[in-house]
Amino acid sequence: MASAGARLRGRKREMAYKVLAVGDTVGSSGLEYIQRRLRSLRRELEADFVVVNGENANVVGCTPRQVDAILNAGADCVTLGNHTWTRWELQPYLDEEMRVVRPANYAPQCPGRGCVSFDTPAGEVAVINLIGRFTLDPNTDNPFLTVDALLENLSAKLILVDFHAEATSEKIAMGYYLDGRVSAVWGTHTHVQTSDARVLPNGTGYITDLGMTGPFESVIGIKPEQSIGKFLGDVPRRYEMAPGRAKLEGALFTLDEATGRCLEVQAVRYL
Repeated sequence: MASAGARLRGRKREMAYKVLAVGDTVGSSGLEYIQRRLRSLRRELEADFVVVNGENANVVGCTPRQVDAILNAGADCVTLGNHTWTRWELQPYLDEEMRVVRPANYAPQCPGRGCVSFDTPAGEVAVINLIGRFTLDPNTDNPFLTVDALLENLSAKLILVDFHAEATSEKIAMGYYLDGRVSAVWGTHTHVQTSDARVLPNGTGYITDLGMTGPFESVIGIKPEQSIGKFLGDVPRRYEMAPGRAKLEGALFTLDEATGRCLEVQAVRYL
């Protein structure tokens, strides 16, 4: 079980447990923003636990050094997605670093873990990472059945799910499928924050996509002119990260420690 640096602050803990989930970190712009601002935002929001999706820290994929930078900046856990295997040097690292979670519905022989439990002052907090199959990666196990199997073996009351998927319908379906069974479900991957942060009928906090942490004036992190050229039919070329100021997007989930249910969800964006 991994250990998370939750804070007591010299006062009696309230029953509300705050989780900050941060959208896909994109390139050096997003990584530098995380390093510069995450710790202070954690204090400002009084977040007890922080999860950052780091799979685009190298624009496409991420390296062990970049994941370490996110963890050292104040994250308790880093989740991944469809670019997990882009950087070969990440593979042995996934077996070594307990605080990194890759999609659980990859084949069982793949390196790393799809579910990790953290020992916190509020008790056990479990983080599950899943990847969608619609237009993204059909060569994976069914994420709905995978999460069923994982939940059968979890005793934690506080369970968080990062569903890295393309289709909004697949993500919304997962939210309702897990409603009342986990504390929070958030979507990642599209880099566009959605306006549907809410608590579902049976007490699960939900948002279809957290958004991204990276260049503000961009097309999901990439130079606008390069993305426009692609849609106009230009010859494909390597993605280039957009310059300029960065933003951080995500959501703050307020959970009931005793029941594991979500009390409130707030989408966040910082420039």
